[in-house]
Amino acid sequence: MSTASHASPSESKFRTVFRVVSGNFLEMYDFMVYGYYASAIARTYFPSDNAFASLMLTLSVFGAGFLVRPLGAIVLGAYIDHHGRRKGLMLTLGLMAFGTLAVAVVPGYATIGILAPALVLLGRLLQGFSAGVELGGVSVYLSEIATKGNKGFYVSWQSGSQQVAVVFAALLGVLLHRLLPVEQMTNWGWRVPFLIGCLIVPFLFIIRRSLQETEEFARKKHRPSMGEIMASMVQNWGVVVAGMGMVIMTTVSFYLITAYTPTFGKEVLRLNEFDTLLVTVCIGLSNLFWLPVSGAVSDRVGRRPMLITFTVLTILTAYPTVQWLVAEPSFGRLLTVELWLSFLYACYNGAMVVALTEVMPADVRTAGFSLAYSLATTVGGFTPAIATYLIHVSGNKAAPGALMGVAAVCGLIATLVLYRTPEARNQYKAA
Repeated sequence: MSTASHASPSESKFRTVFRVVSGNFLEMYDFMVYGYYASAIARTYFPSDNAFASLMLTLSVFGAGFLVRPLGAIVLGAYIDHHGRRKGLMLTLGLMAFGTLAVAVVPGYATIGILAPALVLLGRLLQGFSAGVELGGVSVYLSEIATKGNKGFYVSWQSGSQQVAVVFAALLGVLLHRLLPVEQMTNWGWRVPFLIGCLIVPFLFIIRRSLQETEEFARKKHRPSMGEIMASMVQNWGVVVAGMGMVIMTTVSFYLITAYTPTFGKEVLRLNEFDTLLVTVCIGLSNLFWLPVSGAVSDRVGRRPMLITFTVLTILTAYPTVQWLVAEPSFGRLLTVELWLSFLYACYNGAMVVALTEVMPADVRTAGFSLAYSLATTVGGFTPAIATYLIHVSGNKAAPGALMGVAAVCGLIATLVLYRTPEARNQYKAA
């Protein structure tokens, strides 16, 4: 059987899931290391006498990758819905690899001037374009190979692979900070994680190359054209917008507790950088535990109860807990608060991702999912920059907690809209 044929029933489900989520790991790994080393990247590519301005430029470039995600979602999502899940996942992996290499090897501003930040921006845009459909492609693939009654559990491993990337990137940061002096980390050590990401790429190509097409897609007799996909997207714009609202809660929360934590701990709370990276490792492990648990629970009780419960809990507790943290910053308080926010994020996201695959029309499932997700990340991807700006203009170090609360309001409203009828409430209770 060729690699493009549909998946064999005898193939190990574990191996299939591992192959699918491998590229998702690389995408999140690259995003995380950029966030972790934002301060060093700022000094290398955006030198300025104003430290705040330098950091804001760096975090804005981080967010810029999310601006092209909707374009990637439409173009690459339509490609996947027409040509197949497997071909699309191979294409996105290749684009991500080029973007990673660009960020890893570009010389600093002191060497090539304005060309340096321009090339870094180009690399981030390329990563964002490919990432625009990576999450959607992976989530749809997992939903289509899931066994009956376990769709939430299967799809949760899309986000689970991201947490493995968070843990791996943070542990690597802990190791580098132990091995290299601060000056060397600032000068060149921050590049090491990016280069390691490049070295991982060939391995990921090998394991994803053997990926097989899903049976559900292989059975389709009609493959929608780009025109048909665009027409369906316009027809279902309400579902896409509501889906975007749900994802805003996920993206803001995720980047707040992962990518922004080292910067928040070091620059705002004035804690040891080693400690903040160690907390980030714990966050990734916490997320990795709660995501599949939440996905499995949503298979039993339904998506809607999970989504409502955890958006409401976030609205009520996110800001007060961050206020408690900033009142007396310490490693213990940072760990406690971040683990609580991790619990809220993971329990919401484990139900949200599979819900998003279910509400999208089957023929445009990848494009619709990816567009909703990508539109939301144009907001969520700027979370580190927005949080930094809010603290700067308000003087309130707990402002990130309020930002997470506002994102939860978006998620709650979107959930109530999508599940507003009795039919919708019951439709996916036992997927």
